[in-house]
Amino acid sequence: MAELENPNVMPNLITFLSSLLQKVAESNDVNRRFKAQKVSVFHGLSRPTISIQNYLDRIYKYANCSPCCFIVAYVYLDRFAQRQPSLPINSFNVHRLLITSVMVAAKFMDDMYYNNAYYAKVGGISTTEMNFLEVDFLFGLGFQLNVTPNTFNTYYSYLKRETMLQQCPPSIVEASLSLGRSLNLHLCFNEEDSTHQNQQLAV
Repeated sequence: MAELENPNVMPNLITFLSSLLQKVAESNDVNRRFKAQKVSVFHGLSRPTISIQNYLDRIYKYANCSPCCFIVAYVYLDRFAQRQPSLPINSFNVHRLLITSVMVAAKFMDDMYYNNAYYAKVGGISTTEMNFLEVDFLFGLGFQLNVTPNTFNTYYSYLKRETMLQQCPPSIVEASLSLGRSLNLHLCFNEEDSTHQNQQLAV
């Protein structure tokens, strides 16, 4: 998509996506106190010291994949969360899920891409772990990697709209909230529903 090639577009989308994932992770960190959550290969023993924002900025800087890969990675994260409800995105797994989703998206979308060893260095993990994460992520998605143009546009439009709202004066944002829209929820879209009814992912 040509619009994503605009140097002013992607940094804003990356910032909003980071903020969105941060809210989801924090919410699920609270929920894990009341509801058991499965531990997976994506879970670290402790929370990474690098913020989600800085981690995603690092991936964006060094992955050198096409901009559309980050939209597709967002779709994959959403699919993973829907298919694996016992593995919600939280502070212990969000970083590994991010690097894995971007790598898988790059492999599926781009004609040329870096190998697992390179993405492991970008993500700050070993190549062996990167290999395991990729396999588990693919199985978690049920190998459903295809993203239709309609689905891509739906997710991109959502990110773009919310990014623009964050840059609006508070009065405009308040007006939007009064119409029933919320900036605090991470919404996913039912891809089997042509009307794309909004569903909560993790918040």
